[in-house]
Amino acid sequence: MAGSCRNAGSHIVKRLLSLSTLYPNAQNLRFGTFVARSLEALAERDDWDVTVINPIGIPPIAFGKYSALKGAAVSGTENGVCVHRPTFPLIPKVGGRFNPALIARAVLPLVKRLHAEHPFDLLDAQFFYPDGPAVARLASELELPFSIKARGADIHYWGGKDYSRKTMLEAGEQSAGMLAVCDALRRDMAGLGLPADKISLHYTGLDRDRFRPLDHPQLRSQLGKEIGIEIGEHEALLTTTGALIPRKGQEFVIGALAKLPGARLLLVGKGQDEAKLRTLAEELAVSDRVHFLGSVDHDLLPIILSASDAMVLPSSSEGLANAWVEALACGTPLVITDAGGAREVVTGPAAGLITKRNADAIAEGIKTLLAAPPSTKDVAAMAVRFSWAKNAAALAAHYGNILEA
Repeated sequence: MAGSCRNAGSHIVKRLLSLSTLYPNAQNLRFGTFVARSLEALAERDDWDVTVINPIGIPPIAFGKYSALKGAAVSGTENGVCVHRPTFPLIPKVGGRFNPALIARAVLPLVKRLHAEHPFDLLDAQFFYPDGPAVARLASELELPFSIKARGADIHYWGGKDYSRKTMLEAGEQSAGMLAVCDALRRDMAGLGLPADKISLHYTGLDRDRFRPLDHPQLRSQLGKEIGIEIGEHEALLTTTGALIPRKGQEFVIGALAKLPGARLLLVGKGQDEAKLRTLAEELAVSDRVHFLGSVDHDLLPIILSASDAMVLPSSSEGLANAWVEALACGTPLVITDAGGAREVVTGPAAGLITKRNADAIAEGIKTLLAAPPSTKDVAAMAVRFSWAKNAAALAAHYGNILEA
């Protein structure tokens, strides 16, 4: 697919090439949806044309999940954005140090061709590692400025490894600007050694048409039918939204549930910890009250959140989780830990509360919230400052400042 997807009009349209290993595809429809929504919102404006390269890592022998993922490496126009999905050679689990170079080498011929057909003004990485160092290489080849966005795990995980931290710092120095999803992450980036004067704050967006309070008498009954669970009208319904991985802390929520006999827990997401979490639920005799929903349709998630009394997510690290904002927009208060931008979201009692990361503290936090729940209207008001239109406007301003410098 050539770079023929362009905004029309008589005015000058600036062209962005964004590289993102986080992006939805046919195999993983929910993977990096927040990246897609942000870039789609930018493309809806009349001043930016957006092309995305979503490189997909495939091992030399594509077995198991990689076989299906290889079939998802399809390019096309998606919601107004040209998306290219070249593959690059991946060495699972141990090849992290090589990924920036392998990605840059794999996509460079495509990037040069697209740039020759319709020149880009700016390059962008939507995740700091491996995307940032890979884009730094591409920008050097094209002699173009570039920006890098940090989201949380890329700084906290990859920044803790010597080999990736070195290339991240080099890319940050070479960049024309960087973005952080919350002020706490901006401070962490500076603490890592990235130049603080280059880092700007860029909050996430929100699909306000989808994520809003759904309040009608049969909501829980409707949800129960959708997910095949009988939910009592007077039960405390808790939801945890996030990948089933250690960092998200679902084990502590299950532990808290054992101290809340009148509560039921919905786990939305999938991941490597599922078997361990199921075993834990059985050991604590709460397996009948813990429901593993896996990945759910994006239209079902607002129903789940609106029907819930709290969204509980005891992460060990975060940037600014979209799950927090989506829950608030549905009128559902939070019980979360002091990770990343938590204090930038829980700015008042209506948003919920921040607790320590252990089962006892989480259970007490849930009890406190249930004893004096804030009104749905007040909770939803805590998310009013988030929208994809505002996110796109801030992104356009950031890119514009780079080009004008």
